[in-house]
Amino acid sequence: MNDILRFLFIIILLALSFTAYFLVIGAFFPRRVEKTQRVITQMPARAFGVGLVNFLFFGVILVVMFTITDGNANRVNSVVRIILLIPTLALTALLVAVLSLGFAGMVNVLGERIFPELNPLKRSMLGTTILSFACALPFIGWFMLLPCIGFTSFGAVILGFFQREGTT
Repeated sequence: MNDILRFLFIIILLALSFTAYFLVIGAFFPRRVEKTQRVITQMPARAFGVGLVNFLFFGVILVVMFTITDGNANRVNSVVRIILLIPTLALTALLVAVLSLGFAGMVNVLGERIFPELNPLKRSMLGTTILSFACALPFIGWFMLLPCIGFTSFGAVILGFFQREGTT
């Protein structure tokens, strides 16, 4: 019972942290988040496909690069490992930034669809909270909902980068 309460407390704290994080992302990059929202709303299946392909591509590259930079797993020279570690960490940071923008757009879309009458701040807060608790659901949330939302938001950011201002 103690472990369940601890787990619930951690989920609540993470939901609050994610709420603040996505509000900050939305405040710093409002145009990029709006573009991501527009792509998620207009073409979610295409965003999912683009996100899946790109995430798998960059994920394989990151796994290979992290495997090479792991000193215990192979006999690569330490200088080579340090040189490869810099682009590996840079690519990881880039993927986290793209996912952050995508998730910020996704929680805004979720908030708009569930609570259209509220102001954008409350919609974003409630959308983040709902999405956090939904993704915390064992197995279905972890292995179905979170990857689906992650791939869709990742692809939406990528499609948003290549979309012109006037086109929809």
